[in-house]
Amino acid sequence: MDAPAFVENFDPVWIAIPFFVLSVFGEMLFARFTGKARFEARDSAASLMMGLGNTVSGVIFGGLIGLWALFVYEHRLTTIGFAWWAWILAFMLDDFVYYWSHRWAHTVRWFWADHVVHHSSQHYNLTTALRQPWLNPLTLKFLWLGSALIFLGFHPAMVAFVGSLNLIYQFWIHTEAIRKMPPWFEAVMNTPSHHRVHHATNPLYLDRNYAGVFIIWDKMFGTFQPELDDEKCRYGIVKNLGTYNPIKISLHEWWGILKDMASAKNPKEALMYLLAPPGWSPDGSRQTSHQILDRWKARQADKPDMPTAAE
Repeated sequence: MDAPAFVENFDPVWIAIPFFVLSVFGEMLFARFTGKARFEARDSAASLMMGLGNTVSGVIFGGLIGLWALFVYEHRLTTIGFAWWAWILAFMLDDFVYYWSHRWAHTVRWFWADHVVHHSSQHYNLTTALRQPWLNPLTLKFLWLGSALIFLGFHPAMVAFVGSLNLIYQFWIHTEAIRKMPPWFEAVMNTPSHHRVHHATNPLYLDRNYAGVFIIWDKMFGTFQPELDDEKCRYGIVKNLGTYNPIKISLHEWWGILKDMASAKNPKEALMYLLAPPGWSPDGSRQTSHQILDRWKARQADKPDMPTAAE
């Protein structure tokens, strides 16, 4: 089944780029006059360079990924078509798949090597949304997670279209300029408040709120944590890079994996360095997110006003 012409020839992201640019400048002005958002020139420049590199990477690898998508569609389970309900279902399922892909990007070091780029800024503003990896195809997730909906019977063009809408939605939630949305919106949708938690390195906030569009996935699968007034978000990664060099930002974790695997004493250790959660080490000299949270809870156990994680 052929896709409608407007789907095959229209990428919403390109239409959204002027909005992205205007929004960044608007947030910069807001920060200047109110102090309720923060920018650092070198950090923002690095984020923009990472975004540009991601676009170039998409052009370079796009053909290969597109060929794979067409191959999977030729071997699909069924044909779903382009009815109005199929668009809604595709958007919902795409966000569901995104939740799990994003969650595994934080819990499998091989995937984290790619995703850590997005978390490497110690600032949180709209330029952070543009800080994207260059080597995403190395995760090989496009072979399975990226084509799951296509295998079910959704046309590749439809999957690409709703995926672009998902990315566009996530742009605006990378800001400190918006404190809270209305309660009904906060209950269902991902918001700046929810996503600030996701980008925070506070032990209470680590590896929480993986949602793309609908925060309901986190609430369903036990990974939701609200932003607390008495626990201000600190951004970045557990061990910050201390550099604005786009090459180092892009490659540092891949290089770290290679060094660790080379130092492994046996094949099992080497595989664990690749597939275990970030921070895993055979001698326990490093800490995973769960270990950091557990030790923080132990230190806070005797404090009556300790903020609590939403399990």
